[in-house]
Amino acid sequence: MSAAPSAMPITEVAAAVLLSRDGREFMLACRPEGKVYAGYWEFPGGKVEPGEDVRQALVRELKEELGITVTHASPWLRRHFRYPHAHVCLNFWRVTAWDGEIGITAPLEHSAIAWQPLTGPVTVAPLLPANAPILKALSLPCSMAITQAEQLGVSAELLRLERALARGIRLIQLRDRGLAPDARLDFGTRLMQLARTVGALVLVSEDADLARRIGAHGRHLSAAGLARSTTRPDFAWVGASCHDAAELTRASRLALDYALLGPVLPTLSHPEAAPLGWPAFARLARDCPLPVFALGGQSEATLSTAQQHGAHGIAMLRAW
Repeated sequence: MSAAPSAMPITEVAAAVLLSRDGREFMLACRPEGKVYAGYWEFPGGKVEPGEDVRQALVRELKEELGITVTHASPWLRRHFRYPHAHVCLNFWRVTAWDGEIGITAPLEHSAIAWQPLTGPVTVAPLLPANAPILKALSLPCSMAITQAEQLGVSAELLRLERALARGIRLIQLRDRGLAPDARLDFGTRLMQLARTVGALVLVSEDADLARRIGAHGRHLSAAGLARSTTRPDFAWVGASCHDAAELTRASRLALDYALLGPVLPTLSHPEAAPLGWPAFARLARDCPLPVFALGGQSEATLSTAQQHGAHGIAMLRAW
């Protein structure tokens, strides 16, 4: 998935996505004169030296470049990129806590830094080519609510969604494929009215026509839908449910925006399914260049654990 044939040696790089304390901004740094791509903006970081793992390299580079000591970081995305002069494997980590003040505790190696809104357009240019595709993934909310209006009833589920949006949920998968077409259309229309008030993303499971009729932001593919797809569906946001490495590879080759992977933990909805467990989830997520959500037995209480194992975030059916 993230593996690639290499005519030149692959250089492992640790790249830091520094997030502000409120989680609404991230930091970019400008490469100084005298370096390749001087004047380009990038996520700070550098090469993994012999004898280091990625986290050790990340901590060292941020100490050298920004003058800060990382106290909390989690693996996020791993992507290959070919420059004319090098083939790099970029290991992006989210950094959410550190000691020291950037550029004050120690001299700043970059010519400038800029904090950027997580969900807004970037205000600096040009971006280092390898970093530009990361911005869309970074704007994806970390908690997904999956609807179950079939079980709870449309009115009860809309009330639950209204409360979830008030608590901060900003990503919803409209599932409920067993609802009658008219009922699903009504539910989706009312859901979009709620979502628009707070700027939440809504993706419709499978039904492309319904997604277009209600003005949803995208489409979510089941594993069966993923297997049938030969090209990326024509929506701004597209994701898929996956259970193994082969399905993650297919989602990656279709250039989808994210994948759900599970079940990670035992679930009430599929008690017969053997859970992956966190170690297997981490191995699979590490090799996928897409943001991966942990699915199965998840709640806000498991979000930190999921991210420490390489998840972008969590997808929840009941616990949101």
